[in-house]
Amino acid sequence: MTALKPILNHIDNIPSNAGKFKPEKSSVYYIHHRLRFQTSSPKSLLWWIVFLSLILMLFFLSPTSTTAPLRRFRTTTSPSSALSKWKTEIELSAKPRSRRGHTVLVTGAVGFVGAHASVALKRRGDGVVGLDNFNRYYDVALKNSRKSELLDRAGVFVVKGDINDDVLLRELFGLVHFTHVLHLAAQAGVRYAMVNPNSYIKSNIDGFVNLLEVVKSTIAPPAIVWASSSSVYGLNSKVPFSEKDRTDQPASLYAATKKAGEAIAHAYNHIHGLSITGLRFFTVYGPWGRPDMAYFFFTKDILNRKQISIFEGANHGTVARDFTYIDDVVKGCLSAIDSAKKSVGRNGRKKKGEAQFRIINLGNTSPVSVHKLVMTLEKLLKVKAKKKVVLMPRNGDVPLTHADISLARMELGYKPTVDLEMGLKKFVQWYLEYYDARKKSSW
Repeated sequence: MTALKPILNHIDNIPSNAGKFKPEKSSVYYIHHRLRFQTSSPKSLLWWIVFLSLILMLFFLSPTSTTAPLRRFRTTTSPSSALSKWKTEIELSAKPRSRRGHTVLVTGAVGFVGAHASVALKRRGDGVVGLDNFNRYYDVALKNSRKSELLDRAGVFVVKGDINDDVLLRELFGLVHFTHVLHLAAQAGVRYAMVNPNSYIKSNIDGFVNLLEVVKSTIAPPAIVWASSSSVYGLNSKVPFSEKDRTDQPASLYAATKKAGEAIAHAYNHIHGLSITGLRFFTVYGPWGRPDMAYFFFTKDILNRKQISIFEGANHGTVARDFTYIDDVVKGCLSAIDSAKKSVGRNGRKKKGEAQFRIINLGNTSPVSVHKLVMTLEKLLKVKAKKKVVLMPRNGDVPLTHADISLARMELGYKPTVDLEMGLKKFVQWYLEYYDARKKSSW
């Protein structure tokens, strides 16, 4: 290395301004002579070989940059083959059986309604691609089970990703021409907003806007059907709840974000010509349901001989819900997709004419008290519940929900057919089988 010092010192003397350096002949001759002299000895030659080998190794082993989609893969195969497989699986899942079939992106695909709706769409011949971030609001194992036992078996490919990831969304819309979006991804639950309010803003507002921004920028924007909620009726005392009723008194942050979503949807419909249908779900229940719902954790606690709290309103008022079975809700979702008109906007610009905008209740229109819910579960489980009646806290819950479904009948041909006892019977059967199988698999 000492032999290189004269060379390095010479290089340090080169001016920084380009075009002003004119090497003298003697200098060039000196460098050439010194290099030739030093490499003439076997020991020096060996050091030069080692030095050059290290440079080559660093060059070939240095990480190369990848495109945005490749950051999603953690695999033992090459990034290019993983990306190719990812695209192939999406394209295969998105392909309908016939030319008349829809191609639907379902967000929140491993959620309760999302999984059932995805399977129903796929089984009737539509192309379906699912998107879900598998968040930990409730048991992720249940979400993984929905994927493996429902979606995978039906041939629905699910992309693990977030609706706030606009790069991912643009990749998906660039790869597949979706005719419809069934947007079910959301932060659910009324009471959880007391614990993590920001999650509702991020998902229900930011995520929704991000999705709409991507959709409106496509060449032929798909029609959008999305999940609003009966919670938007808030403190409304008029029953049954009609789409014409006021919804400016939300009782929870969840309800406020869903109401904001309806206003945001209307703005994008008006400005960008997006065809949008909002469905106000009323207390959906059934197999593969959400563990944070009363019928679900009541079942768990009754079986474990734990005390359950039954809410009552002021002056011992009855608390009741318009329980709606999952199969009825899915039929409403599919009918909303089938009856949705095309968007009239292109590339973010609105064309001549008004785009379709609808808000529709999906309920059972037969409210059932929480007391009756518990009695039905006791009958089906053959276990007496340990009950404690408490005053309903002011945490976002409302005493009554009751859907007016006349608009759903007219627009969607919607007609719920499953009553609470029949629906709970199917739920209990699934619950016992599912958790018994999990218990055995853990042995």
